[in-house]
Amino acid sequence: MEITVPERARAVVIGGGVAGCSIAYHLARLGWTDIVLVEQHELTEGTTWHSAGFVGQLRSTITQTKMIMYSSSLYAELRERTGLDPGWRGVGGLRLATTPDRVDELRRQVSSATTYGLDLHLLDRAETAALAPALDVADVLAAGWLAGDGYLEPARLAEALAAGARQLGATLLTGVRVDAIETTDGEVRAVVTTHGRIETSTVVNAAGAAAGSVGRLAGAAVPVVPIRHQYVVSSPSPSFADLPTVRDPDHIVYFRPEGDGLLVGGYIRDTETCWESSTLASPRTLFEPDLGKFDESWSNARKRVPSLRPASIAKVVHGPEAFTPDGEFLLGETAVRGFWVAAGFCVHGLAAAGGVGKVMAEWIVDGLPEWDMSTMDIRRFGAFSGSRSWATAKALDAYSRYYDIVLPHQEWTAARPLRRSPVWPRLSDAGAALGEKAGWERANWFGWGADVSAARPRGWAGRNWSPSIAAECAHTTAAAGLFDQSSFAKLDVRGPDAATFLSWMCAGRVDRAPGTVTYTQLLNARAGIEADLTVTRLAPDHFRLVTSTASGTRDAQWLRRHATGHDVSIVDVTGAYGCLCLWGPHARDVLAPLTDDPLDFGFMKARDLFVGSVPVLAQRVTFVGEFGWELYAGAEYTLTLWDLLLRSGVARPAGYRAIDSMRLEKGYRVWGSDITPETTPAEAGLTFAVRTDGDFLGREALLAATPRRRLRCLVLADPSTACLGTEPVRVDGVPVGRVTSGGIGYRVGASIAYAYLPAEVTVGAEVEVGVFGAWERATVTAEPLYDPDNTRVRDGAGTTRSRPVRFAS
Repeated sequence: MEITVPERARAVVIGGGVAGCSIAYHLARLGWTDIVLVEQHELTEGTTWHSAGFVGQLRSTITQTKMIMYSSSLYAELRERTGLDPGWRGVGGLRLATTPDRVDELRRQVSSATTYGLDLHLLDRAETAALAPALDVADVLAAGWLAGDGYLEPARLAEALAAGARQLGATLLTGVRVDAIETTDGEVRAVVTTHGRIETSTVVNAAGAAAGSVGRLAGAAVPVVPIRHQYVVSSPSPSFADLPTVRDPDHIVYFRPEGDGLLVGGYIRDTETCWESSTLASPRTLFEPDLGKFDESWSNARKRVPSLRPASIAKVVHGPEAFTPDGEFLLGETAVRGFWVAAGFCVHGLAAAGGVGKVMAEWIVDGLPEWDMSTMDIRRFGAFSGSRSWATAKALDAYSRYYDIVLPHQEWTAARPLRRSPVWPRLSDAGAALGEKAGWERANWFGWGADVSAARPRGWAGRNWSPSIAAECAHTTAAAGLFDQSSFAKLDVRGPDAATFLSWMCAGRVDRAPGTVTYTQLLNARAGIEADLTVTRLAPDHFRLVTSTASGTRDAQWLRRHATGHDVSIVDVTGAYGCLCLWGPHARDVLAPLTDDPLDFGFMKARDLFVGSVPVLAQRVTFVGEFGWELYAGAEYTLTLWDLLLRSGVARPAGYRAIDSMRLEKGYRVWGSDITPETTPAEAGLTFAVRTDGDFLGREALLAATPRRRLRCLVLADPSTACLGTEPVRVDGVPVGRVTSGGIGYRVGASIAYAYLPAEVTVGAEVEVGVFGAWERATVTAEPLYDPDNTRVRDGAGTTRSRPVRFAS
């Protein structure tokens, strides 16, 4: 049969697996019917066809959970629209716990499920045995049961999605390989296939394990790592038929019914990549069985299911799966305009396929998806993500510990160190406990305060913790702390239209005199917060934006996408400058002897000065609620500046965990948790940072909306119980919100949490927070808890004035 490709299309989707078919279906449902999906083989013959198909609704983030919940609701629609069975089998899901830590993990998951609106039940051993009598539960301490879980049959789901897309007008072509992607000035122009050229301005790379290769055709880094993943299907036994899906993470095994047998899989510790081009280009690729490596999972499954012991292995499925450096999906538009990615599903592509199609279609058609996609946004990675060696090391590490319990603030060592600030050589001498973010090595705390007497938080919050955190907070409050924040992303915006452009992009007033610092947000058209940053005007045509460590690539791309028609340049200068933050009531005593320049400029002002021989841009800004400066110096000067500032002994080095404690006490928000593209300044309590006159992106939506929820400060009755995020909050026994961030405030001696609650829940209200399955009393409290009049921030003088903390009675 002769294949004819159209000369042009509104969008071209590359890849005929469940993700590609779902994106085609959802684009067509939103009215983009002039689209073409191309697949070099037949539909589903990449990574989709050999998927184990597990659907576990509860995921690590609320967005991924919503995506899978939406996917589950899509199946009835597909069946009604197409008449095809999408292969959904709602048998429910069990997750077993055989260690006390795993029981704690389950309790935390029960709390998260309450937040997300899922009915997760915690079962004891007897209840587990009654629900799944085929299991040996002698060592099971508890189990989580989700009745809404199940599994899918890959081919049927893809066929239903493809049929739905065709019915809506989309064209799906098989046997068509993409040989090139044409770009001009960083924008997609056409897709060149084995059967002709298709002119288009929108391309979606849904090529599964081959997504990295397709990305290179467009000049875009797509850090997808093809990894060998293996499962087996046993010989038949009638006892398998009534089993739900079962995950036994302590024994790195999962299983479910498959026909008359049992499908058994696991995440082995020493798997391998499969980068060979022939592997990725072949249909229905499978590798030779490696049952030696699979022995642990198979043996543990036979222990768990006694009727499996006499069974044999009837089939081995050992194929390539697409993994990512951090185990999260890769979604969104790349630096090449019009080139989108939906890949790296880490064996969860079937479970989330409907949600992936929904958010990608909304993103492409409307410019914004409904949900916050920041944890899956491909822009979360920097330029280093184009390195195969880096991506491989991180992905293999993530795979090997897939079923491990992840404790809060846990740090991993793969592919480190990568990005190091100029003061990195001094960190080990000071006993720094290092963490990593966006490739940067950063000090969590220093060893000099380890002998301080400080109460360890209860439970998981006290695991990766040190009394040094409390010591650093105390010393910063009494004298001065020195913090290395060189990892903060820095963007220089220059040009004749810089002021006009940033006035449109920023909700706050940035068109002010040189030397002025503005705290502001970048909003989307729905008034959601796309970025939270400071803008310093350095000259009439030069502004410097400072944003969070992991947001530099994303924020730069957001600005560039909106810069069309403006004579501006946007350059990432993060690595060119170090940033040392000197904060505390004696910060002036440290800095003044080192400079001949006056330090009389006020809060939110900036000035060039010399510290010793080091040229510095000093900004009167704080993120801990104490007097002091952010000191920016060229990277070649930063180590010298560090040594100068510590020479007197007044200031002592401090780390990011102390910053987080102190910023909670001051109510300073963190983008990605407290504020996201789904939250507005009005909801987040940030209207003080929004100007009341002039026009800016998102202004109409912000003015039109009446907030139905507010970000509130909660103080827990038990000061040793720390929230970690995602805990449910209920009022009068009814869940009404969830915690966005929390921790111990050492200056005020309280456990603090922030949560979005209905607007009618105001200061003084008593609420309950679900922490590891127990409901803890808390009170909605006026903020900030520490120095509410900002006396210490503005002049560095006086006694600490903290808002009284009232505990629930």
